[in-house]
Amino acid sequence: MSHTAILFPGQGAQAVGMGKDLAEAFPASRAVFDTANRVLGFDLARLCFEGPIEELTKSSNTQPAIFTVSAACFAALRAQRPDVAFAATAGLSLGEWSALWYAGSISLEDALRVLQARGRFMQESCDERPGGMVSIIGAAPDKVQALCAATGVEVANFNSADQIVLSGPADRIAEAAKRAAEFGARKAVKLNVAGAFHSSLMASAARKLEALLAGVTFKAPARPVFSNVSGRPHGSPDEIRQLMVQQVTSSVRWISCVEGMKAQGIRAHLECGPGKVLAGLVKRIDKDAAVHNINDRPTLEGALNSGAIA
Repeated sequence: MSHTAILFPGQGAQAVGMGKDLAEAFPASRAVFDTANRVLGFDLARLCFEGPIEELTKSSNTQPAIFTVSAACFAALRAQRPDVAFAATAGLSLGEWSALWYAGSISLEDALRVLQARGRFMQESCDERPGGMVSIIGAAPDKVQALCAATGVEVANFNSADQIVLSGPADRIAEAAKRAAEFGARKAVKLNVAGAFHSSLMASAARKLEALLAGVTFKAPARPVFSNVSGRPHGSPDEIRQLMVQQVTSSVRWISCVEGMKAQGIRAHLECGPGKVLAGLVKRIDKDAAVHNINDRPTLEGALNSGAIA
């Protein structure tokens, strides 16, 4: 039995050119892009391959784009290893939708439609209630919680023990960044994002997503999918629907996800999609874990030659 989990990245991993060499080399990967183009009603493949980055970075484009590239990366892997299977899966924020797709909980087409709308809903929330995010480096979790209480911001992401991302109104985020050193932080880095993701400022996006998901079919996952909200595996289709709505305003408990997978015997992780942020975060949470990533042909070949993929 495999002791490897497959992970999927979230927003921020986008880059012009992503997925291009895989689409050129593997018909299965090209087919994923073709499906995305048809479902979304525009040439997403061209946007991923050629940009411009300003259009690619718009949330309504970025979210389906990163999902599509992640699915295309997996399609390339499966073309090389048709029987490949993983013991568990997880994704960061929008990457959790990729994980649900991999586990058979949602179709490729429905995931594309949901993520295009989810990106639009989140941008609308950003316009209605402007905000920002800041990454706090080197402070203990209890100190970061105290910083939140002192400045009126919220934890957006528990990425690792020494990296916690905060979210909130722009003026309060600025104060949190300014006061971070008082609470033991080595560094506070403001993020170049459109708004206060994974916070109460996204409430209107969550309501709109809830209405949309009422008409989307979910199935029970074929393998464990770790929830950003709970840090535990998803359950029934109704529970999935509820948690994916909550995810928009809740903290991403990535540490709990990785620790939960470790408790289930996961010893290696394969990040599938643009970038390699998750591979780095996993090593900071579980230093003994083996990590690999697939985002183009060289990394695919490297992962296949590593022996990590059964």
